[in-house]
Amino acid sequence: MITIPMIVMATIIGLLGIGFYCLLVNRHLIRVIVALQITVKGAMLGLIFAGQLTGQPAIGQSMALTVIIADTIVAVLGLALAVQVKRHIGTLDINDLSSLKR
Repeated sequence: MITIPMIVMATIIGLLGIGFYCLLVNRHLIRVIVALQITVKGAMLGLIFAGQLTGQPAIGQSMALTVIIADTIVAVLGLALAVQVKRHIGTLDINDLSSLKR
């Protein structure tokens, strides 16, 4: 019988797996940022689930809120960096960023 905790664990593992796979495969800067967002959402769901399992949902939720704030800051800075890279280089391919070493 499939229970709710099993579904939540499968979702956590699925989000983390999809996020890590996309981080390894994609070479487009925007897609890398989206993959990082998916990975963090899986970790955040894991924090909330761990708080529920230990009987301390407030701690899990407060840690998840902290992760949301940090994740938003990282996403905004990553997208700002992507805009600047697009302006200066003309592409968002990560392999082409080696020309910035000069």
